[in-house]
Amino acid sequence: MPADLVNEKSRLPLILCLLPVFGAAGPLSVAAGASRPNVIVILVDDLGTYDLGCLGATEVKTPRIDGLAAEGIRFTDYYAAAPICSPSRAGLLTGCYPRRIGMETWVQRADSRRGIHPDEVTLAELFRENGYATACVGKWHLGDKPPFRPNAQGFDEYFGLLHNLDPVETVYFADGEGPGLWRDGEIVQATADPAELTRRYTDEAIAFVERMGERPFFLYLPHTMLHVPLGVSPEFRGSSAWGEYGDAIQELDHHVGRLLDALAAAGVAERTAIVFISDNGRGPGRNPSQPMRGNKLTTWECGIRVPAIVWGPGVGIEKGRTNSSLVSALDWYPTLASLAGIRIPAEHPALDGRDLSPMLTGTGAPGLNADVANRRRWDPPLEWSALFTREEYRDAFFVHGSEGALAAVRSGRWKLFLAPGLTLYDLEEDPGESKPARNGEVTRKLRGMAVMFQEEMSRDGRRAGEWRRE
Repeated sequence: MPADLVNEKSRLPLILCLLPVFGAAGPLSVAAGASRPNVIVILVDDLGTYDLGCLGATEVKTPRIDGLAAEGIRFTDYYAAAPICSPSRAGLLTGCYPRRIGMETWVQRADSRRGIHPDEVTLAELFRENGYATACVGKWHLGDKPPFRPNAQGFDEYFGLLHNLDPVETVYFADGEGPGLWRDGEIVQATADPAELTRRYTDEAIAFVERMGERPFFLYLPHTMLHVPLGVSPEFRGSSAWGEYGDAIQELDHHVGRLLDALAAAGVAERTAIVFISDNGRGPGRNPSQPMRGNKLTTWECGIRVPAIVWGPGVGIEKGRTNSSLVSALDWYPTLASLAGIRIPAEHPALDGRDLSPMLTGTGAPGLNADVANRRRWDPPLEWSALFTREEYRDAFFVHGSEGALAAVRSGRWKLFLAPGLTLYDLEEDPGESKPARNGEVTRKLRGMAVMFQEEMSRDGRRAGEWRRE
C-alpha cells in the first residue's frame, strides 16, 4: 500500500488460523472448490418492511422476489444494523455493531475522512482468505479514500458508485459531474444515470457469475435503488400502481429474476445461497393490516425493521418457512461463514453477530461458529447479574439512531426506548408501538442491558479508519 494510507493490512496471523474445517454435512476443505456453496448478498437501499408482494404490498408485483421467499425462509423480525446507509453497511460487512468499530454516525460523503479500519476483517476478506473469489457490485458508501474502498476491504473486483446521487453528496463534485461509476481503482463514467443502475449492476453481477465457472464465490450486490433520486428505465415507467417508487421495485424484481436465471443457466443455482435484505426502512404501513410506524432515520419499527429472505434449497436452506426469531444484519457474518465451512478463529476481533446456520438448515446441531457471540465480554455487575442471562444479553438487539446514539433495546417481544424517558412496548400485542406497556421487571431488565452494553462499547469499542497523509 502507498505510504499515505492509514495503516497496513496485517493479515498473516489470521490467514494461518483459517485451516480446513468441518461443516454440518461433513469436511469442507479450503481446497474443496466446487463442493463449497456460492454466497450472494443482495442489499436493497431503502426498501420498507411492507414493500414487497410477499410482505403485503398490493401496489406492486414482485413475483421473482416472492418466489425466493416461497422457496426459502422469510424473517419477520429482522433488523438492519442502523436506520441509515453507511452504519448499516458497516455492521453487515463486519458482524459488529457500527458503534463497536467507530462507524455509527451518519454517512460517508466525499468530504468524509473515515471508513472501516484496515485492521477490521470484513466478510469479503474472510471469504477471500479461504479461497473464494469476491466481488462487490453496486453502491459502496463506506468511504472513498483508498484504504476504505472495496478493493482494499477484501473484494477482488468492484464496479459501482462509491456514493449516493442525492444533493447531499453531489454538492461535493464539480458542476455537471457527480459521483462517477468505478471499476476497481478507476472511474469509468464521470456521471451515473440512476435509470440505468439496476440493469447495469445486474449485468455486471451476471458476468461475474459466468466468469467464475466452478470456483466458489462471494458476491455482494448493494443496489443504489430504491434511494432517491429514483431511477426507472423506460420499460418499467408507469408499470406499478405506486408511482416511481413502485416502478423501481418492479424493475428491481425483474433484475433479481435475471440473476436467478443466470445462476441456473451457469449450472450453479443448486450450490448457491442468497440473502435478500434492505439496509434500512422507508416508511410506515399504508392500511390497517400494516400497523407498524416510522420512517428511515427513525428507530420506530419501520425505520429499522426490514425485509429479509434467505434462499438456497440446494445447499440445505429450508423451504417455505416464515421465521419470527429476532435476528439482525450482524448475524450474517458468522452464519454465512458457517454455511461456507469457514471457522472464525479465536484471534478474530470480537463480533456481535450470532451463527444462525442451524436456524436456516433445520439441523438443530450447533453451527460451526456457534461460540463466536459468546466471545463478547460478559462480566455483569451485581446490580444486573440476577436480571438477565448471558444468552438473553447476547440475543438482544441494541437499536442505534442515525446519529449513532443508543436509542432502544429489543429483547424477545419487548422493546424499550431509552429517551427522552423509558418507554416500553410489547411488540407482539402492539406492533404499531402505540400503547406503552407497564412491566417494571422487564423495564429494569432492558435498562440494565442498555447500561451494560454502553459499558461494553466504551471498554471494547474500536476506532474507525481515519484518512491522513503523512
